[in-house]
Amino acid sequence: MTTLTISLPDSLRQFIDQQVKTKGYGNTSEYLRTLVRQAQEAEAAKKLESLLIEGLESDGEDLEADAQFWSDLKAEAAGLLAKRKRR
Repeated sequence: MTTLTISLPDSLRQFIDQQVKTKGYGNTSEYLRTLVRQAQEAEAAKKLESLLIEGLESDGEDLEADAQFWSDLKAEAAGLLAKRKRR
């Protein structure tokens, strides 16, 4: 595992220490790793959404990608994943 050294103002360090104490993290490194993983997941979700929209737009059919669309798509994908895991 690689070590990363960062400089923070006292106010940020105090915030991190409070998060570690109140949110159940074992230490500062665990908290920061969680934040980085969440950022990675958010980027991957944005990329996937962009690719899905690109694919939808390429077939010529007009679909509105609103909140209900994404909710339905997510539910359908979860069902497919569950079915695959049962195999």
